[in-house]
Amino acid sequence: MLSHHSAAALWGLRQSDRLEVTTRTAHCLQERVTVHRSTLRGDERTRHRGIPTTTVPRTLLDLSAVLKPADLRGALRQAEQLRLTDPLSLRDLVGRYPRRAGVATGRALLDEARLGLNVIRSELEERFQAFLIKTRLPLPKTNQRIEGYEVDCVWPEHGLIVELDGHASHSPTHAFESDRARDRRLQAAGWQVIRVTWRQLHEHPQLLEADLRRLLGEPARHGHHRAGIPMRG
Repeated sequence: MLSHHSAAALWGLRQSDRLEVTTRTAHCLQERVTVHRSTLRGDERTRHRGIPTTTVPRTLLDLSAVLKPADLRGALRQAEQLRLTDPLSLRDLVGRYPRRAGVATGRALLDEARLGLNVIRSELEERFQAFLIKTRLPLPKTNQRIEGYEVDCVWPEHGLIVELDGHASHSPTHAFESDRARDRRLQAAGWQVIRVTWRQLHEHPQLLEADLRRLLGEPARHGHHRAGIPMRG
């Protein structure tokens, strides 16, 4: 079965020119092929584009033992963006192989990814409003309809819309595509759309404040960091 970096490249998770396979028994393979010997359960292997390969969760589990945390985080995000779901999740595999190399890293990144996912809409909105008041930024109009969409926060005079991401009201199955289509329509109508997550509010409030001040034409507060944090719509 294609696995590790090669499987990740096949699934579109990251680029790699390595040729790696996982096999249950020894095989005579070319010298340039990296062989991993392991018994894969039926729910850990599949075919993609006609090629026998490890499933996305199993591929991510294998990568957790060989990638740096930042690179593994990128692969996890790419899998999420590509909507590469599987009946067996990476968290299931982490529980199945608790002593496997890299499992601690995988578990930590999964816990990090869940930060804010169970926050209800009203709690996230209240936290953002409190953040704006604390930083003395202009308060927006909330829950306004623009171009047929209800947006979370809008500053009409600045043409700026902020959508609050990460609350439970977003459908995990269709959110990525529908949110991007929504942002595209609003931007085509002349609005600038950015997304703010619970993690940004919780972990990077000064960077978020600096970006919003620039977008709203507000002077930077003395002593605050001026560098921006990328927030993609």
